Amino acid sequence: MATSVRRTTLTLPAATLGPDNPLPSLRGGQDLHRIEIPRDAGLPADMARQIGYRPLRSILPTRMRDGYGRARRATDLDALVIENDRLRATVLPGLGGRVYSLHHKPTDRELLYRNPVLQPAAFALNGAWFSGGIEWNIGATGHTTLSCAPLHAARVPAPDWGYLPRRQGSGGGEMLRLWEWERLRDLPFQVDLWLPEGSDFLHVGVRIRNPHHHTVPVYWWSNIAVPEGEGTRVLAPADRAWHFGYERTLRRVPVPDSDGADRSYPLRSEFPADYFYEVPDGARRWVTSLDGDGRGLVQTSTDTLRGRKLFLWGAGRAGRRWQRWLTEPGTGGYAEIQAGLARTQLEHVPLDAGGEFTWLEAYGPLAADPATVHGADWGAARGEVEARLAAALPRADVDAAYAAWLPYADREPKESLATGSGWGALEVARAGLDLPGTPFDAATLGPEQEPWLTLLRTGDLPAAGPVPGAAPVASAWRDLLESAQPGPATDHHLGLAQWHAGDRAQAVRSWERALGHGGGALPLYCLAVAESVVGETARAADRYAQAYAAAATSAGASSADGPAARAWRAVLPALAREAVPALLAAGR
Repeated sequence: MATSVRRTTLTLPAATLGPDNPLPSLRGGQDLHRIEIPRDAGLPADMARQIGYRPLRSILPTRMRDGYGRARRATDLDALVIENDRLRATVLPGLGGRVYSLHHKPTDRELLYRNPVLQPAAFALNGAWFSGGIEWNIGATGHTTLSCAPLHAARVPAPDWGYLPRRQGSGGGEMLRLWEWERLRDLPFQVDLWLPEGSDFLHVGVRIRNPHHHTVPVYWWSNIAVPEGEGTRVLAPADRAWHFGYERTLRRVPVPDSDGADRSYPLRSEFPADYFYEVPDGARRWVTSLDGDGRGLVQTSTDTLRGRKLFLWGAGRAGRRWQRWLTEPGTGGYAEIQAGLARTQLEHVPLDAGGEFTWLEAYGPLAADPATVHGADWGAARGEVEARLAAALPRADVDAAYAAWLPYADREPKESLATGSGWGALEVARAGLDLPGTPFDAATLGPEQEPWLTLLRTGDLPAAGPVPGAAPVASAWRDLLESAQPGPATDHHLGLAQWHAGDRAQAVRSWERALGHGGGALPLYCLAVAESVVGETARAADRYAQAYAAAATSAGASSADGPAARAWRAVLPALAREAVPALLAAGR
């Protein structure tokens, strides 16, 4: 069959995501990767630089996604399917473009861990995240804030087989393109999923662009959930790895045996851990997870995608409990094999002004001799995998496919299949950006962007006070706010931009001015957070109580069924969850 892209519906038991937290995200998001580096760790110089390069101070301008529940009911999810006669990939455009399933037709095998439920938990930088499939992590160390957010999606022409001399050139069919504006670093990115006719490998072209006049820190990891069993072994072309455990230290360990156990078997570790493999320069980049019969999934890429990793939950109580929470009790668990731009996920890589990172990944089935894969000789096991991968998908073919894809990265979409946010369109309107291949159409602009379009057109925000919702905080927007007429909304949002930039004293002054202009609950809340951060417990408690009272007044003063009333009613429980601990801490 010719490669095709089509819409479908996937029905899963799913917990509701609920509303986003309406309060500004002034505190840092959840990050389990804060690190203590021992003096004798011997980090390579580039790794040491990139670990300390531009960490997040907060998750502004995004908001916390903490309104999800635990009760699950059958839910219809929009899905997109790309398939040829060998593979079928199912993608969830409304949930970060997650590849939910990768089914190999000739063997009737699911190559990924396909979660039977959709259960959010607080693992993304902004809260809600779910397990399973292949996720695209961009932004900063941790799971992307787009984990449970919609992406733009469309059909795009795909390259044909003409780049391989041994294959007869033919029409390339279609690719499925996913794209969005990542707001933590203000970067557009795209993911092109492509199934060459007759291929056993899903090809994935990725591009991250920096359209700004300054260098930007970039983070990318492709996380692949794979079934976990007693005989499952993870292999990569490395003899050493950087181990990160939740004692929050980074140390180099041998592969596969360390601390008395073979850590290439995920269930032979007790505690959750990360193993970042040291793939030698010049070696082919790949990672695989194979079951007791030597069968499973392999991922490989062009060399730009440098890092490879194993994440395991371990066999101890904590890991098993998390598996039960994230999946369905009584079903098989999972581990993750991953691939990223840097050696470790603790690093951010500089991307120069006007530059881009591009690479090609490939995902497909692998079958190897089980006796060799599970033998005691690690070198022989790796050699067996490398030989089987070379036969199934030569390294030269991946490089050729990448070269063939690059000219298609700028091809304009033929038909829209899903719509993401309007934030990219707002940035295009502000900076006049030209981003071939990833159109951020003005039609995607919505109510969240409307006040900021007013600022662009008139030089001022609307005169009304600040209302709950997302807001840009990048330096270009800060410049516009500093030039605008003072007022409750302008001063409040200027304070957010200053806080985001680390100018916390200036932020406090802006929020105090917003109060003087009648700004109400939101600047009061921001001042409460600022005072709690510096240990002013009693003053913070006062501010929280004042913020709650002001929000209750706003909710009561708004139309009972209007959007403003609903927004302020959502503020009340969010404020209470923070105010109550602050009041108790102050003895109130």
